[in-house]
Amino acid sequence: MTDTAPAAAPTEPLRYAAFTADPAGGNPAGVVLDATGLTDEQQLAAAARLGYSETAFLVPDPDRPRAHAVRYFSPLAEVPFCGHATIAAAVALGERHGPGEFLFTTVAGPVPVQVVRDEDGGHLATLTSVPASTEDASAPDVAEALAALRWRAEELDDRFPPRIAYAGARHLVLAAASRARLADLDYDFDALAALMRRLDLTTLQLVWEEDATTYHVRDPFPVGGVVEDPVTGAAAAAFGAYLRELRALPTTRLTLHQGEDLGRPGVLTVDLTEGDSRVRVTGTAVRI
Repeated sequence: MTDTAPAAAPTEPLRYAAFTADPAGGNPAGVVLDATGLTDEQQLAAAARLGYSETAFLVPDPDRPRAHAVRYFSPLAEVPFCGHATIAAAVALGERHGPGEFLFTTVAGPVPVQVVRDEDGGHLATLTSVPASTEDASAPDVAEALAALRWRAEELDDRFPPRIAYAGARHLVLAAASRARLADLDYDFDALAALMRRLDLTTLQLVWEEDATTYHVRDPFPVGGVVEDPVTGAAAAAFGAYLRELRALPTTRLTLHQGEDLGRPGVLTVDLTEGDSRVRVTGTAVRI
């Protein structure tokens, strides 16, 4: 049976908060259900007007009703992949067309998203990333990142070497040695943006380990014109790939807490499957 949802023009951005059931929590995202015919400039302008860290623009496939080409724009630029806007878009589609699998064809590659009903009657979405990977981060680049963050090298957790992780977009992973260090984020916006543009980074994934499967994370996003992305699915997938490689993890479930320091708490579930280089990220979304 097809669900009903508040009517809106297909080119009018819908507003959802992802990775939360509370409209005041999680990460706000815009969703345009039918961006057919919109130019790059029009999509960027719409994302800038909305002001969220990302807006997803969907173009339905006329031959496959549950398949869409999807592009993601921040207020300043297009990004190859965005997790929270993917979750938001999938929940919006699930509300209109019912649970099941949707296929998003993104700039980074194909991203299947499975939508199910949750126990509270809402919708839960699980995205499967493109194949993930990591690469070394050079010592000079890490030093430049730390200087922009105003962090000292001794404030890092040396169990987690800095690396660049990818699961659709590139993120520099840096681990804080304390929760207090993670909570105190006051960085040089322009200096960090310049470094990130040079390294083609979407965010920095700043993490603190509570225990072996529970992490607190933050994501500066100056290249998108946003000081911080409240809850970040693409970075969560990249961090899952990083942690799997670092610790040779088998099939494992991780829980990431994000947004607490911004007053917009959200929770991401990250699943790693042994023998599969992809990463699955699960969360809910709610209409704002």
